[in-house]
Amino acid sequence: MLEQDWIKILRCPYCKIAPIVSEQGANCERCGYFFERTDSGALDMRINHPKKYTLDFDLFPDGRPNDDIEFLPLVENRTPKVDFAECRVPFRLTKEIMSYFPRARNKESLMLDLGCGDTAHKEVCETAGFKYVGLDYRSSEANLLGDAHALPFEDASFDFVLSIAVLHYLRYPFVAIREIHRVLKPKGFFIGTVAFLEPFTDSSSYQYTHLGTYSMLKFGGFNIYKIAPSDNWSVLTAVARMGLFPKMPRKFAHCIVWPLDVLRRCWIGLGSALLGKDKNIHILNMTGAFTFIAGKE
Repeated sequence: MLEQDWIKILRCPYCKIAPIVSEQGANCERCGYFFERTDSGALDMRINHPKKYTLDFDLFPDGRPNDDIEFLPLVENRTPKVDFAECRVPFRLTKEIMSYFPRARNKESLMLDLGCGDTAHKEVCETAGFKYVGLDYRSSEANLLGDAHALPFEDASFDFVLSIAVLHYLRYPFVAIREIHRVLKPKGFFIGTVAFLEPFTDSSSYQYTHLGTYSMLKFGGFNIYKIAPSDNWSVLTAVARMGLFPKMPRKFAHCIVWPLDVLRRCWIGLGSALLGKDKNIHILNMTGAFTFIAGKE
């Protein structure tokens, strides 16, 4: 995506004033800070000194969900807004998740891929009609570098925010969730995934249960449509690929744990059929990640 397509929504991450952008970088005349470009030419809008961010929490006697949300595995949307039949499904996305993607409202609709990495989601987002903006903390392939705790964008800039396997790396997720809500337009969608029973990595900060995911999204101000445990990315699969056999080709790691995974599924199915136990409870308790679909009023 061309920089001029999104430069109008760019804001200083400290004071939220539009900076003056040049070939050298971006200059905030109010703060006096200059944000340089990286070797790839992307603007580096990361904060480089402390910024104070104050949050207020309302405490309730019971913090459990008080609405009708069910924590069930995600099934494919029967009435998808976008046809992805000709698109390759990127790593960490699934056909089920993509079936809930919104369609761009118009030709100028922007979407934010928060923690975009190598911009693997660009094709599917553009297929949905969006102008793609990829922000990452350090990737050389991102449109710009930025911090999720201080997003360098104007309020209500994006119709869609995507965040795949990112939030559990953030030190202050309650700050980031407010920032995401701030830059999302009314009626916009926020779709993403968070880790649960995965092996710890050296940059992970948290792991999210279904209730933790619910609490975070509610605090952010979002309407929550779905929080779904992944059955295909169970703790067994996650541990095999990320812990027991790191860097082993995915197909080989899958083959090693496949017999045990089949046995697990048969045993749970047997318990469900003979003992009347809900297999979805097992999936919920043993999942490696959760998918969430939320929106802004």
